[in-house]
Amino acid sequence: MTEPRIGVIGIPGKWSTETLADAIEERSGFRLVIDMAQVSLDLTTSSLWFQGVDLCELDGLIVKKISEEYSPHTLDRLEMLRVAENRGVKVFSGAENIIRLVDRLSCTVTLSNAGISMPPTCVTEDQDAAFETVTRFGSAVFKPLFSTKARGMCVLEASAGEDVVRKDIAAFSEEHPVMYIQQKMDLSGQDLGMVFLAGRYLGTYARVSQSKAWNTTIESGGKYAPFSPDDELIALAHKAQAPFGLDFTTVDVALTPEGPIVFEVSAFGGFKGALEGAGIEAAGLYADHALRKVRS
Repeated sequence: MTEPRIGVIGIPGKWSTETLADAIEERSGFRLVIDMAQVSLDLTTSSLWFQGVDLCELDGLIVKKISEEYSPHTLDRLEMLRVAENRGVKVFSGAENIIRLVDRLSCTVTLSNAGISMPPTCVTEDQDAAFETVTRFGSAVFKPLFSTKARGMCVLEASAGEDVVRKDIAAFSEEHPVMYIQQKMDLSGQDLGMVFLAGRYLGTYARVSQSKAWNTTIESGGKYAPFSPDDELIALAHKAQAPFGLDFTTVDVALTPEGPIVFEVSAFGGFKGALEGAGIEAAGLYADHALRKVRS
């Protein structure tokens, strides 16, 4: 029996992309790392071309990273993958499932509708409403709808005074007309990444702040560490990821004085945090899952 041919969509040269491609190659003998910036869609023939290969003729595609940074164009890349799915290629996770997570607002609405505890949140295009929100929250985090790893986010403090706050709101709104505003929460210096494979809980790691940065991201100096959640916390994360139907994800959870909250569900999940913080060999587990699904 011929081994399945599964390509890995990601960022060539990046550790998580290459590690996943390694795992697929070790198990199937096939290796193809795909940069979506070099993919062309031909709707006349319903084909997706990358370096002379029609991706629609592969057995599967794992989307480890659809783009280096999120933007509305990221959604266009996912729409292209729907053509491959229509041709019978198994995409992990499904294109439409990922689409619902790349846009922060789409993720938030889904979590809210599922009754998941989240930080107090306001979304508006009205600068007066944004100012009133900062005043109400006291300390507010403004987030682009399309971003990862806290890129483009900023904290506005009501204590800075009306003139300063309104000026900062106007500056943010100029680049991001739809303002996504969350109350800044007391994270006690850490938040959690809770890892799931096809809805099955694998483990948890913490991102622990090593500086005075307002967030715990690794880019801001945070470090990965082990963490053992209780059953109630696992149940919360399981409930949060369930509506999205992802093949692999991490749920970002924080423990606050008001109780646990969910920030977001990741479209792709973090391999490095899973490995360094929880000892989870995510690439191999994900490769096994994809190959098993393709073979079946």
